Amino acid sequence: MFKRILQGVVLLLVFAAGPVLAEQFPVKPITLICPWPAGGASDLVMRAFAESVGKQLGQTMIVENRPGASGTMGAAALVNARPDGYTLTQLPISVFRMPLMNKMTFDPLKDITYIINVTGYTFGLVVRADAPWKDLNEFVAYAKANPEKITYGTPGAGTTPHLAVEQFSLAAGIKLTHVPFKGFAEGAQSLLGGHIMAHSDSTGWAPHVDAGKMRLLATYGSKRTKRWPQVPTLLDAGYNTVSDSPFGFGGPKGMDPKVVKILHDAFRKAMDDPKVLAMLEKFDQPAIYMNGEDYAKFAKKTMEDEKPLIERLGLAVKM
Repeated sequence: MFKRILQGVVLLLVFAAGPVLAEQFPVKPITLICPWPAGGASDLVMRAFAESVGKQLGQTMIVENRPGASGTMGAAALVNARPDGYTLTQLPISVFRMPLMNKMTFDPLKDITYIINVTGYTFGLVVRADAPWKDLNEFVAYAKANPEKITYGTPGAGTTPHLAVEQFSLAAGIKLTHVPFKGFAEGAQSLLGGHIMAHSDSTGWAPHVDAGKMRLLATYGSKRTKRWPQVPTLLDAGYNTVSDSPFGFGGPKGMDPKVVKILHDAFRKAMDDPKVLAMLEKFDQPAIYMNGEDYAKFAKKTMEDEKPLIERLGLAVKM
């Protein structure tokens, strides 16, 4: 009898502690995994968010770089992380795509607590300023005459910059040779060093374009950018390719909804932080807000929409 009473008391204490812990959260530093190398656009934007959110919560938010695997290292790390809110990760769109292409250790629809979507990317195709192609038409003409001779880099196989170029190539009737890197910085150095002939990525290339070291041939959005209105989109150029790539943050499955709300509200407020907005503007990243519920729905829809493209490109996972 006494044993049963003791067990009941313990259970009451455990249940009572939950709300208390949520109200006190956070009581220690939070790790925010950046699945890209340090120094790139994604890393710098995430560090701006981390600084803003950390100040609001009164705790340090530590950005931990885990590059590789096309930006899915953070999602993979969530599988074995405690769902206490102290391990978070950026969720690039490749997190929803790679499970369609390879056997992964995580299921994006089951293993992630979606917290908030905050922004997206502007993507573009760049070449060196001394490249022989002055515009996209000349690039396509050369590629048609020289199949597979043009090498182009991306931040990884299966990323949006990769699939967008592959879709564009199908539409243009050309064949290019893909060279995957772990992030923008490595690919940009390779392009500037003459090791590849083009690079497809988010706007980490902007300073090089503005400095006259790289030439921007096309962007991938549904509309031309405000910063480079003279540069056509792939859609403008006659190729039915549009790639916007929203991203946000998530944690392990099973997180306390109260902790999720605390984190959501802090990230949402950070979207209005002048320092964060300046960093987003620097890399031409628009504010794209989705709450956790809508973000989870977006993940599911993205997987459903991209499956046919991945199968058509012959990139689907072999069962």
